[in-house]
Amino acid sequence: MKVASSPIMVYICSLQYISTMKVVLFDTEESYQNLLPLSYTRPVGAFRVGIVTIREKWEHFLPGYYSFLPKEYLREKFPMLCADDEEALFIAGDKLPDKATALEASQLRRGDALRDSNGIWAFRGCPDEFRKLSPEAGRESANDSRRIRYVFDVFGMNAEEIVNDFVWYTRDRSGIAPDSSACILGDAKLPNGMPALFIEEGATVEAATINLKDGPVYIGRNAHVMEGSCLRGPLALCADAKIRMGSKIYGGSTFGPFCKVGGEIDNSVMFGYSNKAHDGYLGNAVIGEWCNIGAGTNSSNLKNDYSKIRIWNYASQRFMRTDLQFCGLIMGDHSKAGINCMFNTATVVGVGVNFHGAGFPRQFIPSFQNGSPEAGFSDVSIDTFMQVASRVMSRRGLELTDIDRHIFENIHQSASKFK
Repeated sequence: MKVASSPIMVYICSLQYISTMKVVLFDTEESYQNLLPLSYTRPVGAFRVGIVTIREKWEHFLPGYYSFLPKEYLREKFPMLCADDEEALFIAGDKLPDKATALEASQLRRGDALRDSNGIWAFRGCPDEFRKLSPEAGRESANDSRRIRYVFDVFGMNAEEIVNDFVWYTRDRSGIAPDSSACILGDAKLPNGMPALFIEEGATVEAATINLKDGPVYIGRNAHVMEGSCLRGPLALCADAKIRMGSKIYGGSTFGPFCKVGGEIDNSVMFGYSNKAHDGYLGNAVIGEWCNIGAGTNSSNLKNDYSKIRIWNYASQRFMRTDLQFCGLIMGDHSKAGINCMFNTATVVGVGVNFHGAGFPRQFIPSFQNGSPEAGFSDVSIDTFMQVASRVMSRRGLELTDIDRHIFENIHQSASKFK
């Protein structure tokens, strides 16, 4: 008698079959342009949304040997580990996975492609075949799941992704208990019985209030939540990150590795190695790596007339309409704001910007600019930028490599058209 396979068994067998395959997370020109300035310095698959990056999500749902196919100038740092005649599975780097999406991709045969409402998201074949693929190729996917199409999608999808990641990332693992001085509010269990608070080994949580009523809270290895802080889930504090004394952190926020945060923060994502360590407000925002937001700096996320927000879009080189009522600061890597600065609603700041002084800047500051609303802005030379970036990274024991320098030289050259 023939017994039908269950969806779970099909999923497990598919993962076992494809676990040795090379998987390439590719960026399109459209995704690259629409996700600037964040995509200037990394493939979209390296974006942190939820607890982990998009690549780490795919590695969980679809095991394999992963690499990227980003914009050409990024390929020295993020190479595609696949020969031109070698079969691989190509997946759009902006696609957020789940079991159903991973299963559908795993069942592709060579030459097959899948598309959703935003275009091709999966293809199986060699790189030469992928490059020749027609934009209209492929069959309609059964999973028109979510994609990170615009910069504001990062914070817009972050709360749900924290919850999704939390379930698989902490399952069957044991964390540590919070310090007895911590105050835990709400049900400490998720509907499936899992603990809603997970603290990794080496983390410290002292005299903080953690509210789990609206979602789980993840605290990474060697992270530190200082006394007097108030946290609401869903929230992710990644490895070696720090929440300083008396902070007010609302749900939907993620702080990547080595971030240092304080003041009031709501529904914001900081990719890693960035600081907003003092008082001031940040809401509905995305901050890249190696950024610093000075004490007392505030960023608006709501217009006074409560109208829908327009935001700078690099692809169209104009302000685009959104359906959002809330949108705050978008800041590219290695940008900085001095003390007591102010950002208008939905301000986009490029890479390598040094902003200071009183008053609101315009809602788009191109990359490699230095200045203030009163004195105006001037260009930052690539040599000056490199010196500062090297100094900043060395404080974390990291080096600005020659590969990094080549990337920033490319960005510096391309940024001139937006001035």
